[in-house]
Amino acid sequence: MNDGKMRLGAYFNPTGHHVASWRHPRAEVDAHINVRHYIEIARTAERAKFDLIFLADSVGVREAAMEALTRSVQFVAHFEPLTLLSALAMTTESIGLVATASTTYNEPYHVARKFASLDHISQGRAGWNLVTSVQPAEARNFNRETVLAPAERYGRAREFAQVVTGLWDSWDDDAFVRDRESGLFFEGEKLHVLNHKGPHFSVKGPLNIPRSPQGWPVVVQAGASDEGKELAAEFAEAIFSPHLTLESAKAYYDDVKGRMRKFGRDPDQLKIMPGISAIVAATEDAARADYDFIQSLIHPIVAREILSTMLGGMDLSVYSLDEPLPDVLPQTTGSKGHYDSIVAMARRENLTIRQLGMRVAGARGKSVIQGSTKQVADHMEEWFVKGACDGFTVMPPYIPGSLDDFCDLVVPELQRRKLFRTEYEGRTLRENLGLARRASRYARG
Repeated sequence: MNDGKMRLGAYFNPTGHHVASWRHPRAEVDAHINVRHYIEIARTAERAKFDLIFLADSVGVREAAMEALTRSVQFVAHFEPLTLLSALAMTTESIGLVATASTTYNEPYHVARKFASLDHISQGRAGWNLVTSVQPAEARNFNRETVLAPAERYGRAREFAQVVTGLWDSWDDDAFVRDRESGLFFEGEKLHVLNHKGPHFSVKGPLNIPRSPQGWPVVVQAGASDEGKELAAEFAEAIFSPHLTLESAKAYYDDVKGRMRKFGRDPDQLKIMPGISAIVAATEDAARADYDFIQSLIHPIVAREILSTMLGGMDLSVYSLDEPLPDVLPQTTGSKGHYDSIVAMARRENLTIRQLGMRVAGARGKSVIQGSTKQVADHMEEWFVKGACDGFTVMPPYIPGSLDDFCDLVVPELQRRKLFRTEYEGRTLRENLGLARRASRYARG
């Protein structure tokens, strides 16, 4: 159950989420190395009272046909997100700062320390997007020839999260007295050693940074597979989900929140925010014209390559662009949520590979809408009031242009309908999301 106010996250790809975003005249073409660009768009989102900024990450250049790769900005070259968010913490005051760090190619101590540091630097605005990695190109950068099987990936991820959250409780909130007169810097009984030993990790602890302002940075997750939903139900406090229809979003919402009870968790302490990529204008015709224009900038080889990636690396080059997906599709190690949504859309609408590629390339499998201010707000309100979400992860097709349009047009309309805040409720990301501060497992009484 939501509290009557949407939550909004701003998911920033460098030039935008549309695969041809960098070619749009209202995008910043060098965004992937332009920190001033990120400062400006972060401030734009903060002025609009977004809950958080979200930065995805990968640890490799995507493997693709060179003809497609040379025409794309996504997953090629970009800032390391925690470094970037540390810079943005200095130029913003209230908006949350969320970044991806994979459990597959990191160590728990590193992740715990970095996000606790970001939480202190930002005074309580950090969030960790907990993911597993599925791209073969990433595996080959970390001494592996293939990606881990799903069971192993998620087993490692679950234990990884247990270690990270355990390390975040290394110090009591009031452990550091810093008493110059007595010479006591911290109270020894308020330091806790984790001593974790498990199938994947052996981590003694403690963490060498005080407990963070939020207790724990907010844990974000995006899994749609059964393993992903279990992981989210146990650990996640916000979810970025990929659903294309209200019905599938509602089913996912009820499923994940229903699983939380067996972990002793309150379903209200999880905010589910499906992705939405909106092209909005004063009129429906103007929005449609902008959508058609940016779609016209997609090269068909790029569209096919994006579709292949969204289907878990399936080789589509052996098929004609103008035939439908084959009847029998191989199972992949990629995102099951993306795979199922895209295949269902292809079957439902009888789309060719070309048409399907053009459709998913824009927002890489997330919900795409174009229309007037009222149409976009109506769409969001319907999903929200029918219990399919707690808000949305807004994925601007091109940045800064379409972010400016959303903030200037849709946000005021949502505020007019009393569906979105006009001021931040608190100082920390948890306060603004309506999440409780995490108490330490060692708390007395």
